[in-house]
Amino acid sequence: MIMELLDKPWTYSREDILKAFKVSTDKGLNAAEVKDRRKEFGPNRLRKAKAKSVWLILADQFESLLSLLLGVAALLSFIFGDWVEGLAILAVIIINASLGFFTELRAIRSMEALHRLSRVDAKVLREGQVEEVPAIDLVPGDIVILEGGDIVTADLRIIEASKLQADESALTGESVPVGKKIEPVEGDVPLADRRNMLFKGTAVTRGSGKGVVVATGLDTELGRISSLVEEAKEERTPLEKCLDQLGRKLIWVTLSVALLVIASGIFTGKSPLLMIETGIALAVATIPEGLPIVATMALARGMLRMARRNALVNRLSAVETLGSTNIICTDKTGTLTENRMTVIGMILDSGNIEIGRETGELKRNGDPVKVSDDKILEEALMIGLLCNNASFQKGNEDGDDKWIGDPLEVALLVAGHKGGIHQKDLIEKLPEVREEAFDSEVKMMATFHKKNNHYRVAVKGAPEAVLGVSSSIRTNEGERELNDGERQEWLDRNKKMAEEGLRVLALATKPAKTPDVTPYEHLTFIGLIGLLDPPRKDVQQAIVLCRDAGIRVVMVTGDQAATARNVALAVGLIDEDKTEVIEGKDLRNPDELSREDQDRLLHALIFARVSPKQKLDLVTLHQKSNSIVAMTGDGVNDAPALKKADIGVAMGQRGTQVAREAADMVLKDDAFSTIVVAVEQGRVIFNNIRKFVLYLLSCNLSEVMVVGLASLVNAPLPILPLQILFLNLVTDVFPALALGAGEGDPGIMKYPPRDPKESILTKSHWLAVGGYGMLITIAVLGALFLALTWLKMGKSQAVTISFLTLAFAQLWHVFNMRDRSSGLLRNEITRNPFVWGALVLCTGLLVAAVYLPGLSEVLKVFNPGLEGWILIIVMSMIPLVIGQVVKLTQLAKI
Repeated sequence: MIMELLDKPWTYSREDILKAFKVSTDKGLNAAEVKDRRKEFGPNRLRKAKAKSVWLILADQFESLLSLLLGVAALLSFIFGDWVEGLAILAVIIINASLGFFTELRAIRSMEALHRLSRVDAKVLREGQVEEVPAIDLVPGDIVILEGGDIVTADLRIIEASKLQADESALTGESVPVGKKIEPVEGDVPLADRRNMLFKGTAVTRGSGKGVVVATGLDTELGRISSLVEEAKEERTPLEKCLDQLGRKLIWVTLSVALLVIASGIFTGKSPLLMIETGIALAVATIPEGLPIVATMALARGMLRMARRNALVNRLSAVETLGSTNIICTDKTGTLTENRMTVIGMILDSGNIEIGRETGELKRNGDPVKVSDDKILEEALMIGLLCNNASFQKGNEDGDDKWIGDPLEVALLVAGHKGGIHQKDLIEKLPEVREEAFDSEVKMMATFHKKNNHYRVAVKGAPEAVLGVSSSIRTNEGERELNDGERQEWLDRNKKMAEEGLRVLALATKPAKTPDVTPYEHLTFIGLIGLLDPPRKDVQQAIVLCRDAGIRVVMVTGDQAATARNVALAVGLIDEDKTEVIEGKDLRNPDELSREDQDRLLHALIFARVSPKQKLDLVTLHQKSNSIVAMTGDGVNDAPALKKADIGVAMGQRGTQVAREAADMVLKDDAFSTIVVAVEQGRVIFNNIRKFVLYLLSCNLSEVMVVGLASLVNAPLPILPLQILFLNLVTDVFPALALGAGEGDPGIMKYPPRDPKESILTKSHWLAVGGYGMLITIAVLGALFLALTWLKMGKSQAVTISFLTLAFAQLWHVFNMRDRSSGLLRNEITRNPFVWGALVLCTGLLVAAVYLPGLSEVLKVFNPGLEGWILIIVMSMIPLVIGQVVKLTQLAKI
């Protein structure tokens, strides 16, 4: 029967579906059934993206222009009978491929590890308990509980629905959400007409419901589609594309220079073979083939560092944008506050109630209150338990109790427990028959409960909304009419509670003859309930960091203006309570606003009672003023604003799955300070990439200039072809990798954000590349001249001097990559352990090139002697000393 249902589950009734899958709506499956079905149907996942194999990564290393040029050089060496040099070039090809292989392997595996950190969960009913399990563990027959904002993680046959709607545009192309029902649908209807089904990969946009899993993995509609299409090509980030373009331009420039060097050398009488090999080696050395790999490694490493700090970045391109962010629009609850809601008080007609945060004791005017003696208090607690989607799971003997659900609703459950009323017992007496899901437009939620032959409606929501639809009030003397004067008095009490920093909810109820009546009219008002959500302790320092970094923080909340202002004062967002709070109703389409209104909104720091649509308008307004905006969100209706923002930030703990899917970054701890950490890391990563690009290009340029100038003036070649290739492996790769892995300048958040339109290397950076290249060139040619004239060395020994001078000058040059405002001796370069490791390794390899038999013969390197080593050290330090003097001079001008 199950296999038959798996074919057309929409044609069967709710009862037939439950019977066929051998599952009940109040118990769900048990552990043994789940295990058997997982064995039969397999894990709930689509075709797993195949990890890039080791062999494929290795093969990629031989497809580059660099490998082709080296191969040509080796072939020419063998043709001209120079077997030693040909074999040496082949060794270089293998070493270069190995370096690229291990670098790319580490970057790819880092990215794969990052993706494993992201996991989608589903809320299921198993053995009578609501559990959150990984979506991959769902099996046919599981009862899945859904709310607005959830991603559907399997194909489901709906068995319960309350205003349930789903966005199925990804599957059907329908642009508007589809309303759902539980009745069977006849015949072999198209996907879009199966209104009693929910499909994997779609999103619940409104309402709530339950569904039975009828298909998982590749058996789902999405799975069938995915098995028909090939895996999409990996998208390259704007930064990687920019680096590729830079590399391609440099390739043609370098080849042109190499041809000029070859021609000028042959013209001045040098060996054609020597000049061809020199030209090819020079071209190979100066082509920055490693830039994309090092960039990917820097990005992946930075993303993993963010993940360890609770910021999970979904897209590589987001890392680049983070460094440019200058506006952060942040929610209040759970981001600036701890999201540890606690009911601390209630205002009822029977009197004010205080609830101890630690003791849980209920008091009135300092005296303990027995709930059963105060019928209004008892009713208020009951409404909080009934109109509630949170749940409580009793733990084992060790006391691992678990609360599942929205923190606000959990707080209401805890308040009920403190008063001696338990949700499970209450639901047994008053079973729920219908739910009117929370609607951000009406700002209320309602549930219908059966009691004997009639029904009771429980409502909670924003005080002004609930009071607006209440016609009576519960008092000690019974129910009486609520007039406009009393309604205003309750609104004043609500305002006073909000000014004290409390989140305020209103509770109401009414009887009903059927569960089909409109819930939000003719309600009986019960009272107000105050919840405390203390500000996070780390927010104040994070806001100070933002100010220092030129980033404006704007609070955007759906809460009341008084509550928003109170929290803003507590976290240091504003300094005095006279700061204007803009109401959401003032946020309109930017094109409809006057210039004066736009300026007022652009400079505002607090927005209250803001709807998701108004969030979108705020993002648009700031973007029109050329700001780079980060926007936080957690609800399904926040998805448009998260997508519109330059950086969409979703909450990992309380955020809906739709919000997390739409966002560029997910905060695993929901903390504002984590956004600041991510922005800082974004800046660090971009600066690291800029540093190693500047380092590589200035080193490569020095090699071109050294050989080119020597060829033009008919001087001995200061560096031989294999020596160039050796340097390409030693001084280029390891220091560049070390720069890409640095943790950055601790003071990086003291500077304004960079312009997002700014290229990797600005005009001043290109001037620096030319300047550093010229300094190194002068030092190398100067060392060669002194070795020939002052030390009276032979040509071969003098070339060794110039080779080692160039090598060490490039190694010391890494210290010129520090930020000019950082310390001379203590800075982001000297604190980077990878830099010191690279210097030690490279120095060891250079010493081996001089004294290791075999290697020294192949490279044609000779012992320079004590005088030669002194000359090498002195001349190689000149570019570093001059570079540091220039930086100190520039700093003095600031």
